[in-house]
Amino acid sequence: MNIDDISALRDQHPAWRLLRATSAPLMLSFLGQHFVEQNEGATPASRLIDALDEHLYLIRGGDDGLYRRGPQAYLDDWADPERGWLRKFYPVDSDEVHYDATPAVEKAYRFVEDLQRRSFVGTESRLHTLIDLLRQIVHGSEADPETRIAELERRRAEIDAQIEAVREGRSELLDETSVRDRYQLFSATARELLSDFREVEENFRSLDRSARERIAGWDGSKGALLDELVVSRTDIAVSDQGRSFQAFYDFLLSGQRQAELAELVASVQKIPAVQVDRRLRFIHHDWADAAERTQQTVRNLSEQLRRFLEEQAWLENRRVLDLIRTVEQTAIRVRADPPTHLGVEIDEPGLAIALPFERPLYNPQPETRVDSLISPEDEETADAEALFAQRFVDAARLAENIRAIVPPQSTADLIDIVELYPVEEGIAEILGYLALRDEDLEIRLDDGDQASIDYTDADGRPRRATLPRVTVTRR
Repeated sequence: MNIDDISALRDQHPAWRLLRATSAPLMLSFLGQHFVEQNEGATPASRLIDALDEHLYLIRGGDDGLYRRGPQAYLDDWADPERGWLRKFYPVDSDEVHYDATPAVEKAYRFVEDLQRRSFVGTESRLHTLIDLLRQIVHGSEADPETRIAELERRRAEIDAQIEAVREGRSELLDETSVRDRYQLFSATARELLSDFREVEENFRSLDRSARERIAGWDGSKGALLDELVVSRTDIAVSDQGRSFQAFYDFLLSGQRQAELAELVASVQKIPAVQVDRRLRFIHHDWADAAERTQQTVRNLSEQLRRFLEEQAWLENRRVLDLIRTVEQTAIRVRADPPTHLGVEIDEPGLAIALPFERPLYNPQPETRVDSLISPEDEETADAEALFAQRFVDAARLAENIRAIVPPQSTADLIDIVELYPVEEGIAEILGYLALRDEDLEIRLDDGDQASIDYTDADGRPRRATLPRVTVTRR
């Protein structure tokens, strides 16, 4: 990143502006505890105001000189669209305003949390995790079956060796440092996963918001709008983020996986060396709640499309009913008071009428005499010599010449065939060879090489034809 990018982030990114705000300590302490630590979703305004009021009372300690504004004023300030720290909205099934934290609050809170000095920083577990990820990438994308089988056999040998060591009492247990190291990595990853869910939810919510804006301002056809909305929904669903979220959500829906995860977390927190984080005891429930909120955003988008279709159909039906009622009212009014002048205007006062019997009957035309006879003095004696001078090339004979010389599955040059069977009909016979189309014969011309064939024309004069090298293949 260059200095311009960093300057733009400082001025425009909500998380950076939050850290620079005067009320940043109050905001991070309250919003971080409520939305991040407690994993609360959209919260009604009344409940959030009470919680903030109690938080302000504890901070002030009876002194109104610190953070003197009321809780409602703080929430309205944080929910200002120009700040982007809280999202203020009305849910579909409620008439009370709700507040929800944006990903910017999550990012700022995690940044401040990482600034705290840690008494223990684990590195071994991260190294093992990185190596395992590299193994999954390399062996998971390996297309050679033999290589994958060799890797699986190697892992099986390692597992067999571990089983044998346990049976013989030679297995090595994790010490307290290794346990704390891995538990710290698990805790950090679990909390980061909740932060990622809020960002995924924000992306889906942006799609929902853009869909509502397009529906509200759309003046084209309904089919074009639906095509645009469905394509947008499909693009985010098939993206890497959408597929990853769906795979994670499917994993959470498995009862067997949830039971295994709950059992593992409970077993880990019973280890004496672990500094128990109470929130991680039910972290899988927090994951499920966050994933459900994200899925609810997707369902809201589908509901918006359904409502749009229903409203459009209702409006069209209403228009048809209005037209029918207008026609009925007009008909009743005309029946009671028929008009004297219909007010119909025509271009001509009368219409030209032509009856069928006014047309003349069929009148045969006189016959036309044609004299096609030629007078004797105009007759000329035709020269039939040209007809008898025609030379016929027998294609069957040419094919038999090739079959007599070229064995099956073999190839020969046309020059060799012509040497054994000289050309008798001139250039027409050479062209006859080139035009053969029998199923067992294939004629090929090589433009890169030339050949010459000598023959005698009809007048007995020697001739030479130069053409590309011709090969004959017999299948």
